[in-house]
Amino acid sequence: MVWRKRALILAGLIVVSFVLIQIIPMGAFFDSLKRDENPPIEFTIQWDSTETEALLRTACYDCHSNETVWPWYSYVAPVSWLVVYDVNKGRAHLNFSQDNFIDGSLVDFLNDIEWHTENNMPPRKYLLLHPEANLTDEQRSQLVAGVRSTITALVEDKQLSEYQAENSGTGEMN
Repeated sequence: MVWRKRALILAGLIVVSFVLIQIIPMGAFFDSLKRDENPPIEFTIQWDSTETEALLRTACYDCHSNETVWPWYSYVAPVSWLVVYDVNKGRAHLNFSQDNFIDGSLVDFLNDIEWHTENNMPPRKYLLLHPEANLTDEQRSQLVAGVRSTITALVEDKQLSEYQAENSGTGEMN
């Protein structure tokens, strides 16, 4: 009988705790947990093909653009904390919705894209709920080639004017 009473108290505490964490906005205490739903899109990339764009939207855009699709569970704590943190971190590292998404040289940027695509992106925890983002080796190669082609063309056409001005020649392909 005593164990039953303890189990009910424990269950009650868990329910109350769950309700409380839904009410308390963690973003008020931690900048990395502030949800910025979808800021305005400052830059739209014309990808080299519809296939490249589709692969990026499927595997990358939820964390690396201002076009995040926020599923229902991204509003339920504590899962919401992880989702918001990952999106904020992803946008900080690379945001295709801004024209200053290249940080450093073009060659380094393209090599980083290739390395991350082949090794750790999208992350396994994302793939658990988004199996469609689990690209085949062929799709990964196509994505890397498409990004390489598109971004190189954008820099050559000076469509990334801020990038050109800020990096004064470091983006040239050697």
